[in-house]
Amino acid sequence: MTLTGNMLIGQQSLCGTREAIRAINPATNTPLEPAYAGGDSQQVAQACALAWAAFDTYRETSLAARATFLEAIADNIEALGDALIERAVAETGLPSARIQGERGRTCGQLRSFARTVRLGEWLDVRVDTAQPQRQPLPRADLRQRHIALGPVAVFGASNFPLAFSVAGGDTASALAAGCPVIVKAHPAHPGTSELVGRAIAQAVQHCGLPDGVFSLLYDAGHEVGIALVNDPRIKAVGFTGSRSGGVALCRAAQARPEPIPVYAEMSSINPVYLFPAALQARGDALAEGFVASLTQGAGQFCTNPGLVIAVQGPALDRFISTASAALQRCPAQTMLTPGIFNAYERGASSLANHARIIAKGLPATGPNQGQPHLFVTSAETFLSNSQVQAEVFGAASLVVQCSDADQMRQVSEHLEGQLTATLHLDEADLPQAQALLPVLERKAGRLLVNGWPTGVEVCDAMVHGGPFPATSDARSTSVGTAAILRFLRPVCYQDFPDALLPTAVQHANPLRLRRLLDGSREA
Repeated sequence: MTLTGNMLIGQQSLCGTREAIRAINPATNTPLEPAYAGGDSQQVAQACALAWAAFDTYRETSLAARATFLEAIADNIEALGDALIERAVAETGLPSARIQGERGRTCGQLRSFARTVRLGEWLDVRVDTAQPQRQPLPRADLRQRHIALGPVAVFGASNFPLAFSVAGGDTASALAAGCPVIVKAHPAHPGTSELVGRAIAQAVQHCGLPDGVFSLLYDAGHEVGIALVNDPRIKAVGFTGSRSGGVALCRAAQARPEPIPVYAEMSSINPVYLFPAALQARGDALAEGFVASLTQGAGQFCTNPGLVIAVQGPALDRFISTASAALQRCPAQTMLTPGIFNAYERGASSLANHARIIAKGLPATGPNQGQPHLFVTSAETFLSNSQVQAEVFGAASLVVQCSDADQMRQVSEHLEGQLTATLHLDEADLPQAQALLPVLERKAGRLLVNGWPTGVEVCDAMVHGGPFPATSDARSTSVGTAAILRFLRPVCYQDFPDALLPTAVQHANPLRLRRLLDGSREA
């Protein structure tokens, strides 16, 4: 498929009118063709108008038709073959194997949402039948289902050019819910975005859906994004990116005459707790595993272990020594963009002003290569200096040395909201871990034992979210099939004739859904 440099507004391929962007191969600092001109306010309005016109039709497509559409997107992405892999590698500097794995994850979550749509449990049908003889007052016939919120604006992420971008989890879950989607492509990988966007547009056409079900826009700055959030036809936003960007979108969404939800994944340092018995028994293995997790993908994961918390003593000293030696053998790795590399350098330099550097990886041998860093500080410094809690996006982590279990709890209470918290423990550590667990449940969306936080399984039970600033809404997840719930709202139908009821709540239950009927769950 030849890249055009055009936006997709429904089934139309249009050139933007504003400043153009070009992807840059971060491994060589070489600009890539073609250029992608940014959209203007008129083109944003055109995409939003198409999405709004498509909404009422698309949200009432049958479960089977919508599931087939999601599967068609996955099929089309796979059919792109090596062209997609090669372009994504060129635009991100990520290895081919990583992109291939991410393509598998992207298509897998599309098919997972197709399965979820077919099951229909997300409709959450509840029926309370009429009780005309009830005293002192009769009860009306009441039926509830969930419907789609409306068109959704999705912002592509920098660090996942497939799984969190044009056809990523936000898009997949919004389309599954029945919401048309307008994606603002991330400027770092516009060619990858065009390839995937065309795969979605082809699926829209093949499945006979309204043109406005999907559009793809580009922008060199923030104007398109703000225009999308401000458009009254947009009813929700999905975002993965920086804390400053997410907060700006939240403010814009709340300042509208009709405020809308923004589901923003923003910032997390993902604390790792090393409990005494585990640290004593297998500190060297923990150190090796920690460094492997920290440096995976140049540390450019939102679940990167950016903080280690443990009680000071010989066992922790040995862990630090082993981790330092392992880190010093790690090569510098190409980061996603020159901007992300520069931000990493600034973040590591800032952290060095407040904590002690104890190890660095091998020096860079090419442009935009991030050198891994390991820092250490005391619990007292961590508690008194908020700057040591700032996320450094890349392979940098901070070890916090605590005097005892009580101080570990103080440090935990001081933490901001997190995506994950990891506990490394043995049986003897269970009482201490149990005492800390209520704090961590308040702080993080996913708690894991004797593992590493990098790597997010796409499944029904996964939670990829957490209290602010990990996400803007701690009640939601951006990964897993529960992500569909972000883009739904309940509607109740009182005393409707059966012929006027939506299929999902009709008396005969033609969809064979598992309903809550008069307070009992149907088999």
